[in-house]
This record gives sequence, structure tokens and C-alpha cells, in this order.
Amino acid sequence: MEREPYKNPELPVDIRVWDLLKRMTLEEKVAQLGTVWGFEVLDENKKFSREKAEKLLKHGIGQITRPGGSTNLKPGEMAKFINEIQRFLIEETRLGIPAIMHEECLTGCMCLEATMFPQAIALASTWDPELIEKMAEKIREDMRKVGVHQGLAPVLDVARDPRWGRTEETYGESPYLIAKMGTAYVRGLQGDNIKEGVIATVKHFAGYSSSEGGKNWAPAVISERILREIFLFPFECAVREAGVLSVMNAYNEIDGVPCASSRKLLTEILRNEIGFEGIVVSDYSAIDMLRAYHKIAVDKKEAAKLALEAGIDIELPKIDCYEYLKSLVQEGIISEKLIDEAVSRVLKIKFMLGLFEKPYVDVKNARFDDHRDLALEIARKSVVLLKNDGILPIKKDTRRIAIIGPCANSVRNLMGDYMYPAHIEVFTELDMESLKVPKPNINEIMDHYKSRIPTILEAIKKKVRGEVLYAKGCGIMDSSKEGFKEAIEIAKKSDIVILAVGDKSGLTRDCTSGETRDSGTLELPGVQKDLIIEVTKAGVPTVLILVTGRPYSLKDVVDKVNAIVEIWFPGEVGGEALADVLFGDYNPGGKLPITFPRSVGQIPVYHYQKPSGTMSYWWKDYVDENVTPLFSFGHGLSYTRFEFSNLRIEPETIPTAGKFVVKVDVKNIGEIEGDEVVQLYVGREYASVTRPVKELKGFKRVSLKPGEKKTVAFVVHADVLAFYDSNMKLVVEPGTFKIMVGSSSEDIKLSGELRVIGNRREIIGKRVFFTNEYEK
Repeated sequence: MEREPYKNPELPVDIRVWDLLKRMTLEEKVAQLGTVWGFEVLDENKKFSREKAEKLLKHGIGQITRPGGSTNLKPGEMAKFINEIQRFLIEETRLGIPAIMHEECLTGCMCLEATMFPQAIALASTWDPELIEKMAEKIREDMRKVGVHQGLAPVLDVARDPRWGRTEETYGESPYLIAKMGTAYVRGLQGDNIKEGVIATVKHFAGYSSSEGGKNWAPAVISERILREIFLFPFECAVREAGVLSVMNAYNEIDGVPCASSRKLLTEILRNEIGFEGIVVSDYSAIDMLRAYHKIAVDKKEAAKLALEAGIDIELPKIDCYEYLKSLVQEGIISEKLIDEAVSRVLKIKFMLGLFEKPYVDVKNARFDDHRDLALEIARKSVVLLKNDGILPIKKDTRRIAIIGPCANSVRNLMGDYMYPAHIEVFTELDMESLKVPKPNINEIMDHYKSRIPTILEAIKKKVRGEVLYAKGCGIMDSSKEGFKEAIEIAKKSDIVILAVGDKSGLTRDCTSGETRDSGTLELPGVQKDLIIEVTKAGVPTVLILVTGRPYSLKDVVDKVNAIVEIWFPGEVGGEALADVLFGDYNPGGKLPITFPRSVGQIPVYHYQKPSGTMSYWWKDYVDENVTPLFSFGHGLSYTRFEFSNLRIEPETIPTAGKFVVKVDVKNIGEIEGDEVVQLYVGREYASVTRPVKELKGFKRVSLKPGEKKTVAFVVHADVLAFYDSNMKLVVEPGTFKIMVGSSSEDIKLSGELRVIGNRREIIGKRVFFTNEYEK
């Protein structure tokens, strides 16, 4: 019998989509716009339940939500489970349409036994996009081995307010740095051939991180210009430069319109202007939030209408509001054509993935490879040395070292909110019993990870030859100071103190960073600041270690300690990476991707302030605070020293469609090998609209041996200098630009001028987003 055209891989994808769509009933179409949790089709013994599948998957399904991340299945079990779902869909449903399997993958596939790479804010601290692309390639390989086709990462939110709990999931405050890191991640995850790749999902579209008061889900007050220049820029780069195939909406509203119901945002801008051709998926429960949270829909049915009309193709994490799409069509409220448009996009992605030809995975090959070596390289490169009076590196034969703090001997506190052991905790708060599915055993899961992950204390003990003393001092959020006495006592007995403080990341109420865990003060949680102050009164040299998800206000302790090291949430090899840095086996070269404010009252504070945002007409500072940050964007020290010289701008005059090259010589004038991140900033005055004093427009991380000198070059097209004018046209205007090169946004080593001449040029369609960097 001749097979149906949609099953013929030799035909063009569009023909296959058209053929399949015309065969589908309305129920089958709606099913393709829905999802089901992985655990919803498990039985009480954590096996595939045919009975549940017959109820939930009888018309097919668009996606399965986290078949591993929500089930606590091991890789082989997960692959078998996925195959059983696909077999049911192919053999037991009328049209045999396979499902897309999606998982979270911000820092690795968020499933049991997968490598946990450092949190995103730490990835950004490497300033090494090529390394992040390599990491994403390994994540792709792992996910495909177990049968996963889509990953819900990377996060492209621009974090300008560190009170926001999800700051840790971002690449920081610079749209340019975020775009470079994000496009690298997308390329690595999707690969050169999407049939062997994993669909990346950039999120959250858009403005989510600019919430009022730094509160999760709060309104974002953003002008059209700031929206386009700052918050949409990384997404546009991901679409145009990396061909990303999935976008997730944001929870917030902009100017009274929730992103999940904004046709302007999800269709007119994303598809019609930027040129996105993939699928838009809802953030979890975002469609129902139009009813329950934003109060613009009276019921789930109206919420479904608003979301579909706006441009959301698939409802995650389970079909809820979209189950009303059938009745909306039958009642004539929406047209079936609108359903067809969304279904066509979903089917197109399934054909592009090759799901109809290769729906199953080889269970015998289902495993997560060990990427600890790569994770260690990233963790080392992400360490940021904020302060050092010469106490670091520490000698390994130091007689006695005191290690103190709530993060010193905790595996759990090394993990970001979208690492498996941290994230799975939220499932203990769900009503799993009603689904007849066992809740995950958190203690059992943590025991598994503790057996393979050394804490900071354990890693240091392996490194040194002297005696190591330990005291916790206090908890992360505890108000009790009972442990202070022991901490102070061991400090007094020691030659040096290593004090590890910070956050516990996650989504549950005992966490201090992560999704929904916003800060109102930017003070270290609990009594940790008091612990630092009391321990330093012992008069012993102290190294402060920050294991955090956001910049905290450190102005009360910065002068009391001898060194400060930020490691963020470094994942499973974080203890080893830190020990390597502390004892001189690795020279730190990480740089801050986000500004450290002196106090919460400075918020927002970021490096691309406008002239009027950096000082008032009469006075520079606040009445009660300095206007400058405590640690600036791009800051990070080394155990060696670098010299910048011989800045060249070639040519010094270009037309509005031209390009120029910035060259600078960088030399290691210290005694050990080290990395420097050469940073290019551009500013201008007297434009038709106000412009930032400086904006990051290029960077290059270079490694230099003692005495070695390299030339770092930035090839910059005039498009990179473009901005939106008073008529909201993207233009390159003639004028004089200040070209600045340095080791941070405040530590500018050399500067010069560039003149752009000719007529004002409007950019329509294709543009150059990035500077090309090279070293020689």
C-alpha cells in the first residue's frame, strides 16, 4: 500500500505539513498544541501506564514535559519510558504523530546523573563564548542520547536589578555580552543539523527581568526604545545569528499588556519584524495567569483565545486552557485557520527534527557522559577575584586554616535553581498522591550527589598539608548566632580564615536565590553579615568566598576582609575549582557580568548609564551614598599584572556604512601565566537622542605567559554603532565616537576617537550585530 505523503521523507517539509494537516480532526489539531507532564503517564511503580496514556494521549500530543526531570528516572529508564510513549503515539493513535520531548537545560540536562555545569551568571563570568558553545554541544549530545528534542534554555533576560531572584539564571546586565553568550549556547545546542540537534528555547520574551521592585512576575515599566535596544537585542541576535527555533514568553506585563497576550510582541515584532520562524511555547502556566494573575481573562477559555491570537503555539507544562480551543472554534469565536497556523508550525518542527523517521532512541546507548573536566574548566574560568591585598594565593603548607560559613561544607549550596537536586525539591510541594505517583525522595537524591561532589571544605582538605579546622557559624537564613562562638574560637587558633557565605538557590521557601526568591535589601541573608564582622574581629587574615546568585551589598564588610572571591553557583566541581584558585594552581581571570552596587538604593546601576544618570547637574553623589558601584561591570583581578599599550583605530574616519579596526597590545608584566579579558567600549555625545556614556561593543579573553605580548584586534562595522532615533528608526548617525579599551568598564586603559561621516543611514532588515575579535 502506498504510504501517505506526510510519511515520505523525500518530500519537502511544507508539503508534508500540508498533507498531514488536512487529514487531522479538530481534536487532533488541538492535541498538538498541548503537553502532558512525564509523571502523568507513569504508574505507581514508575512505569509507563498504558491506561493513563489512553486517556491523555488518545488524540496525540504536541510535547511531553520533562520525561526525566519530573520523574526521577535514570538515563536508561528515561529512554525506555520515552520510547514507550512514542510507540503508543505511533501505533495506537490514528495518525501516528510522535511527540517532542522537552527538558530544562540551563546548566546541563536537568535530569538525574547529568553533569551540572556552573550557573548561567557564572558562565557569563568566563567571558568565553566559545567555551559556552562547547558546553552546549555536550548538553545536546546527552539529551539526544536519552531521546530529548527540545531544551528550555538559554535565558536571555537582561538583569539590571539584582533584587530579582532569577538574576542567577542570566548572563548579566550587558545586552551585548548576553547576546554573544546566548547565540553561542543556541549554536551549540541546535548544532549544524537539527535532525541531530536539540531545539533551543530562548526566554523570557520580553522584559521579564525589569520588573517593578525586582519582584518576580511584576509589571515591567519599559519604554519602546529601551525595550528594543536593551531587552529585545539578545533575542534578535539569537534569531538572526543562530537561527533559534523556539521562544518562550515572559510572565510580566508591559504597558498593561501581559506578554502572553501581546500580539504586538509575539507576532508583529517577533515574527514579522525579527523574522522568527519557529514555535512559541508558553512559560509554565502563563496562559492561565491571564485569568488568575493578570485579571484580563474571565476564564480559562478566554485566556486560551487571547494567548493563541497573540501567537503562543504550545501550552506548557500541560494542556489546561488550550483544551477549550475546540469549543472556541465550534462556537465561532476563533477560526480553525488560527488553529491550523499554530499546528503547522508545530508539525514543521517535528518534521525538521526527523521524528517521523527516527522516533525512538537506543536504550543501550542511553547515558549521560561525564563532563566533569569541561565543567571544571568552566568553573575555574568563572571565578572572579574581587579584592586581594596580596593574601592570595595561600601557601599549601600554611600551618592551620579555619574554614567557616554556611556554604563551606554544603554540596547543596553549590547548585543553582535549575540544577536537578535543587529544582526537584519543588515537586515535594505538589499533590503527587492524587496522580498516584510517588514523590521524589530528596534525601536519597542528595545522598547520590554528595557521594560524588566534594564541598569547599573537602576540596581544600585535599589541597593542603596543614591542619584544617571547620565551623559552620550559622545557617543561610537562620537568625541564630549560637554558632558564632565556635567560629570565632577556631579563627583565633588559625593563621588564615576562609569564610564561605552566600545563598541557597531554588524555588522553595527556604531558598534565598532563584525563581520567586527576590531580595528587598541586597543584604546577605540571615545573620551572615554579622558572622563576617565578628569573625574578622579576631584579627586573623580573612578570605571571603561568595557562593551567591546575585551581587550583594558588601560595603559594610569589604574593608574588613583581605580578599573577596565570587564563585556564584559553580555546580558539581565548584569546590575543586575554588581550591585551585585559592592555592595558586589556577590564576583567576573571570570578570563580573553584572555590577555590584554599594547599597540597594543605587538600583538600577549598570555600566551603560546615560550622562544624566551618572551625576546630577549640581552634585555627583547621593546625600548618603557614593554614586559609583562597589565593583564595576567587567571587574576582576588576577595574580599577575597586564599592560595595555599602542592603541590604534584604523581608519579614524569612516562612512555610516563603513567599518574600522581597533587594535591594542596587551602584555603580561607579572611572573605567572594568566588571562586578561580585553574589553571594548564605545560612547558618543551630541546624537539626536541621548546615548550611554559607554557601552560594551566587543571583548576577547586572552592567555599570556610571563613577558608575553599579544595584539588584540576588534573589527567593528558601523551597524554596531546603531541606535533608535527620535522616530524609532534604527539608524547610524554621523558624529564623533569615543573608543575605549580596558580591563573593566571603569578601568579604561586607553581611549581615542572615531569620526563617522556622511548621511544618516537607516538600517532595514539585515544588520551586523557583533564585533569580530582576534588575537595575534
